[in-house]
Amino acid sequence: MRIPAHSVCTAIRDDIVSGVFERGSRLTEELLARRYGVSRVPVREALRTLESEGFVVTRRHAGACVAEPTEQEAADLLEVRMLLEPLGAARAAQRRTEAHLKVLRGLVRLGQERARRGEGEDLRSLGGWFHETLAQASGSPGLIALLTQLRHKIAWMYAVEQPARPTDSWAEHGAIVDAVARGDAERARALAAQHAERATAAHRLRRADRTPGREPGPPRPARVRTSQHAVNTASGRH
Repeated sequence: MRIPAHSVCTAIRDDIVSGVFERGSRLTEELLARRYGVSRVPVREALRTLESEGFVVTRRHAGACVAEPTEQEAADLLEVRMLLEPLGAARAAQRRTEAHLKVLRGLVRLGQERARRGEGEDLRSLGGWFHETLAQASGSPGLIALLTQLRHKIAWMYAVEQPARPTDSWAEHGAIVDAVARGDAERARALAAQHAERATAAHRLRRADRTPGREPGPPRPARVRTSQHAVNTASGRH
């Protein structure tokens, strides 16, 4: 499967997050170019970007390798998220558009309905769309980029248990949207902080299970997942 050169970085990141490339394993340009059906030039550029994001490290005599974050680094990410998500919610209350509100309310309705029915299969992806759209509603490109990177890295480092009462979690989502709709930045910030604190308790650190020095196996067909795109903010108010 060939993918556009500009998607190579996303494809490699997705494969790191999903565990296709294990922590500490080497990422050779030749293997990656063959896997994704591109030349080595976009692969080289993607590896530089992923190194700046903390997914890849360059080691002497080994070249590019998947990073091996420490437990402290993983814990720090959750703490940073608990600081940034409330800020994003507060900004969303000030800058959201009607289009953002429509998407957020639709996601809350779907999440609440499926939580009541016990249909937990889609709740994780719905939650991801909700938080991505809320970040987009902040109207701050820098903050959006930081929150997106945090979500990728936390998904890589942690397994997340489904809440025992998913209806409560989606009620919290609904309350955040209500505050955003009213333009109540401080209320949105406080609710998002409470929600992030409760959600953090469900995170369990993934344990790396690999053989030292092991390289990824033979290339498999690339699995490039479609990104969860939120509503366009171009025409929104600021």
